[in-house]
Amino acid sequence: MPDGRRERLRAETTAEIKRTALELTGSGGPDAITLRAIAREMGMTANAIYGYFATRDDLVTVLIADVYTALADAVDAAWAASAQDSPAERIQARAHAFRNWAVANPEGFRLIYGDPVPGYRAPDGGAAPDAARRVCIGIAALADTAWDGAEQAYEDGDFGWDDFDPGLLDKVRPAFPALPPAGLALALRIRGHLHGLVALEIYGHLRAQTLSPDKLFRAELTQLVRSLNIDASTRV
Repeated sequence: MPDGRRERLRAETTAEIKRTALELTGSGGPDAITLRAIAREMGMTANAIYGYFATRDDLVTVLIADVYTALADAVDAAWAASAQDSPAERIQARAHAFRNWAVANPEGFRLIYGDPVPGYRAPDGGAAPDAARRVCIGIAALADTAWDGAEQAYEDGDFGWDDFDPGLLDKVRPAFPALPPAGLALALRIRGHLHGLVALEIYGHLRAQTLSPDKLFRAELTQLVRSLNIDASTRV
């Protein structure tokens, strides 16, 4: 078989393995990711799967890196596209990009934000250190963007740098040296507002309560913008 065809077939099979693993995560949770289960779904032998991924942890690491990078790309693209917009519009753009990605990729959301894969040991530095850093910086950017308007309401928070994980500070403080501890606390609160509703939606906990989770998300985003004392008149 010519090398080009062999490489193409290998790439296609690798992609199918990863896609099947995510589908198993969606239907059975993180426990469902096993090389034998994937082989069974694909009609392959377990030994054949090992020719693509030597261990289950190797596969999980690649999956997390792929998924996290896709999320980081989506929210970073929305942030960059809104560079000339108001602080309110920028926060809305990133928030909607986060929810839209999660709704379109529920299995990926569950892989990086749900229960950990049992027994999985990530490599030193994590499975997707660059993507994790980008998402973290992006969350802090929301607070930094809003801080001029939000400072008066949030500056009295009793926060110091010792209230935060050193790893988080290593990422955020060089990027936003003027953002005080109260501003970093605000970043985490913003994340809680946005992430909480999305997680409830992805895990199906809103189905019995609302037929319009998108409307609920927009309403929460409206109130968040108003609480930050930035352009609350912008339509979300």
